[in-house]
Amino acid sequence: MIKTNYSKRKYVIISIFILTGVIFLFRLFLIQVVDNDYKLYANKNVLRYETQYPARGLVFDRNGELFVYNEAAYDLLVTPRLVKEFDTVEFCNLLKIDKELLNKKFEKAKKYSYYKPSVFLKQISKEDYAFLEEKLYKYTGFFVQARTLRKYPIPIAAHILGYVGEVNQKELKNDSYYKQGDYTGKSGIELTYENILRGEKGLKVKMVDVFNRDKGSYQEGKYDTSAVSGKDIYLSIDSRLQTYGEKLMQNKRGSIVAIEPSSGEILALVSSPAYDPNLLIGRIRTENFNKLSNDSLEPLFNRATMAQYAPGSTFKTINALIGLQEGVLKPETKYSCQGVISYPIVCSHDHASPLNLFHAIELSCNPYFWKVFKSITERAEFDTYQEGYNTWQGHVASFGIGSKLKNDIANQRPGNLPKETYFNKYYGKKGWRAITVRSLAIGQGEIELTPLQLANVTVTIANRGYYKIPHIIKSISNIENTSNFYQKKIITTIDSSNFAPVIEGMNLVYEGEHGTAKWYKIEGVKICGKTGTAENPFGENHSVFIAFAPMDNPQIAISVVVENAGFGSTWAAPIASLMIAKYLNSEIKNNWFEKKILDANLLKIKEKKSKN
Repeated sequence: MIKTNYSKRKYVIISIFILTGVIFLFRLFLIQVVDNDYKLYANKNVLRYETQYPARGLVFDRNGELFVYNEAAYDLLVTPRLVKEFDTVEFCNLLKIDKELLNKKFEKAKKYSYYKPSVFLKQISKEDYAFLEEKLYKYTGFFVQARTLRKYPIPIAAHILGYVGEVNQKELKNDSYYKQGDYTGKSGIELTYENILRGEKGLKVKMVDVFNRDKGSYQEGKYDTSAVSGKDIYLSIDSRLQTYGEKLMQNKRGSIVAIEPSSGEILALVSSPAYDPNLLIGRIRTENFNKLSNDSLEPLFNRATMAQYAPGSTFKTINALIGLQEGVLKPETKYSCQGVISYPIVCSHDHASPLNLFHAIELSCNPYFWKVFKSITERAEFDTYQEGYNTWQGHVASFGIGSKLKNDIANQRPGNLPKETYFNKYYGKKGWRAITVRSLAIGQGEIELTPLQLANVTVTIANRGYYKIPHIIKSISNIENTSNFYQKKIITTIDSSNFAPVIEGMNLVYEGEHGTAKWYKIEGVKICGKTGTAENPFGENHSVFIAFAPMDNPQIAISVVVENAGFGSTWAAPIASLMIAKYLNSEIKNNWFEKKILDANLLKIKEKKSKN
C-alpha cells in the first residue's frame, strides 16, 4: 500500500489564501484610491447632479426674419430629506406664492421621492431669479436649474409655430430622452420638428456644502458633459405676408392658405381667430390655455388644416377638367340655363344662355356643371352607374382630395371624398344615379375639403396638372437638401393640355365683363380665380375663393374661406386679391376694398339654427 504525503498540500492552500487576499487588497486600493467613480457614488450626499438643458433651435421665416427665440428661465428643485426649518414667509415672498401653495408643492415633492430632487416651482423669470439667488443659501435642500422659455418677437403664426409643454406619461413612456418635468413640442412645428429643435442634454456634477452653497464643479468637471443646442429652422412662411393675412382676417372666422406653386412651400397659413403665441409660455400658460380652450370662437382650432368645408363653386374647375379628360366636354360645348328656375339644379342668378365652358366658369353657372357631371358618370360605355362614378372619383382623388397630405403639418384632416360604398349603403347598388348625387357637380353635398387641400388644388391648376406636397420647412441649419422629400411631382390623371381652357375661364372671373371678381383686379397682375359660396346647414353660407397669379408664371396660389359671410365674391375674393398684391407688389395701391375688409366685423353675423 502506497502512503500519500498530504503535508505539501497545505502550502498550496496557504498560497491560494494569500493570493486571494492580495487580489482583494489590490482591488480595494483601486476602488478607494485610484478609481474616482466609486468615490463619486459614495459622496452622493455632497454632490448635486444638474441636468444641463440645451437651448431649443431658433425659428426664422423664409427671409431670415426671427420668429422664435429663447429667454432664460429657472426651475426651483427640492430634495425633501435635505430640507431644514426655514422662514416660510420670506420664502413665499421671494417666490410670489402663498403658504397654502408652498405646503401643497412640498407634499407633492415628498410623494414623488423623499431622497431624489424634483421640480418645486417651474419657469421662474430671470428678474425673479435675481432676488432669489441672493438668499437661496438659507434654504437647504432647494436649488435652481437653468431652463429656457420660448419667446415670439412677432406675435403671429401661432397655429404654425405651436407651443411647448411639460411631457405627459405617454411621452415619457415612448421616448427615454425625457424625464419627469421635461418639456416637449405639443403642436405645430414644435411638435413636428421636436427631435431637431430640442438638442441634446448635458450634465454637471457640483460640490455643495452643508449650507446648500455651490462650491464648484466636482473633480474640475471631469464628469460633466455639455448640452448641445437644437438646430435652427427656416420656415417657408413669409412673415410679412402672414402678418398681413392675419390683419385682414381680424374679426372674421376662417382661413387663408397661400402656396408657392413651383416648390410647394407654404407662404402663409392663417387661421382666424388667432392668438398671441406669447400667451402659452411660462407660468401663465395653464391659465391662458384654459381661457383659449373655453373661448366660443375656438382660437386654438387650426381652421386652415382641420376645418372641412364644401368647396362650393370652386369645385366646378375640377369637374370641367374631368369632363375635358374624359372627352365628354370641349371648350366650345354649350349648355342652356334657365337661371333661378332651372331644374334639377337652380342657378344663383339669371344670365345669358347658352354658355360655353369659358363663360360658364366666368359666370359660375350651376346647370352647366350639373350637365357636365352627368355626362361624365352616365355614359353608355359603363355597365353600371358605379363604374362611371368611380371613374369620376378617381380623377378627383388625384388632386389630393379625400386623404391627408403627407407633409410636416402636425394636425390636419383628410376632407371627405365619398366612395361608391357610401351611397350603396344608403340607396342600394341600383338605387342611385347622377341625379341622386347631383350636388357633387357644384361642390356641395358629401364632398368636403380643408383650406389646405383647396389651396393645393389651386396649385395643381396653376401648374397645369401636378403639385409638390405643400410644406412649411425651407431649410434646417447644417443639414443639406432638407426639403428634397417634398420636391417629387405628384401628377394628376388630367393631361396638361386640358388645363388651358379652364385657366382661361378663371382669368375671365377677373377680366370678363360679367366676372364674379372683376371688382378686385390688381393693376399689372393677371390673376386667375374662382368664387364659391359653400352651403352651411348650421348658419350663413361660407364665402370661398381660390386664385393664382400671374397667369402664365404662377408665383402664388391661394385659398380663402370666410365663415358665415355669404357669397365668395363679397369677402373671400377681395381678401385673396389683397394677399396676391401684397406678395407680388409688396404694397397695396389705391385699393378701395382694403379698408372695407380691415373695418369689417363679420363675427357679428348671427348664425342660423342648426338644421337637424
